[in-house]
Amino acid sequence: MMAEFSIDAMKARAFQVPTDRPEADGTMSWNSTTLVLVEIAAGAKSGIGYTYSDRSIAALIAGKLASIVRGKDALAPQAVWRAMQRAVRNLGREGLAANALSAVDSALYDLKARLLDVPLVQLLGSYRTTVPIYGSGGFTTYSDGELAQQLGSWVADEGCKDVKMKVGSEPDLDPHRVQVACRAIGERANLFVDANGAYSVQQALQLADVFGRHGVKWIEEPVSFDDLQGLRAVRARAPAGMEVAAGEYAYTTDYVREMLESGAVDVQQADITRCGGVTGFLQIASLCEAHHIDLSGHCAPALHLHAACAAPRLRHLEWFHDHVRIEHMLFEGAPTPRDGAIEPDLARPGNGLIFKEADAARDAI
Repeated sequence: MMAEFSIDAMKARAFQVPTDRPEADGTMSWNSTTLVLVEIAAGAKSGIGYTYSDRSIAALIAGKLASIVRGKDALAPQAVWRAMQRAVRNLGREGLAANALSAVDSALYDLKARLLDVPLVQLLGSYRTTVPIYGSGGFTTYSDGELAQQLGSWVADEGCKDVKMKVGSEPDLDPHRVQVACRAIGERANLFVDANGAYSVQQALQLADVFGRHGVKWIEEPVSFDDLQGLRAVRARAPAGMEVAAGEYAYTTDYVREMLESGAVDVQQADITRCGGVTGFLQIASLCEAHHIDLSGHCAPALHLHAACAAPRLRHLEWFHDHVRIEHMLFEGAPTPRDGAIEPDLARPGNGLIFKEADAARDAI
């Protein structure tokens, strides 16, 4: 019989990391990214998880959620996940509460694997040993030269077979920017575009035709992620060979079920830092399997990696510029691509990440 390890403590801290240059997409602009770190201890072991969110959730984690988690069995993360879901019912299970719960759940799985002294992927069971990545950035604030350099480097230096750029802040300029990107990558990789919900259905269909003539293979959130009918309309009339993707703002499995049942996407996205952590991500993976739709992990590649290996229809992970930079700044053990893929370090227990306290101190808030 497996021994029970009682959770002794849980804490949360926030860090705000400036971007390396101003960034924007189709609907937002920013110059920093906030990471909220969760640490959970049981005996002599501790596990870590995190989310990219607002600093305010650190208080929710250290208060309401910690009162639920302390004393629970560290080897039963799914039971703890259910208890947290019930605890945040009156706060609303989406948005900030989901981000907080996701970070805690990821830390719980890391802790369990470390207590058992195994890599997390071994605990979860794997379908694959490596995970393809696609380069992602190409912000709308970039000059043509910056756009071409970034996309080209993912192909030439990291072996990415797919790269993604932002569109939508100035739709009239998007065809030109797509041409710049196509020239930079040539026929060595596929080009994806992400509008972050900036277009109307009519705009999306018009621009999809233009993008299709340049060989664009993927259009992400051409309209708002909440507009399932609009997504379905774009999917139905998009050029042959162009896939519609969405789902990064899915905070619950119910939302994903509705998205899949509505026929809104060719590829379902999910974000482990928002959708309920490892527990939620694997539930979404099961929904994708049942609907015969591929799954793509959104951002936070270091945190997704082990769960991605355990997801049956996982197509790839997003190698997002901001998060890759932050994860290498703040964590020892963050993965490095080889031939367009990343893989878990099986010599490290848990998720393989160690927080760099000294390096992170300057960004603490």
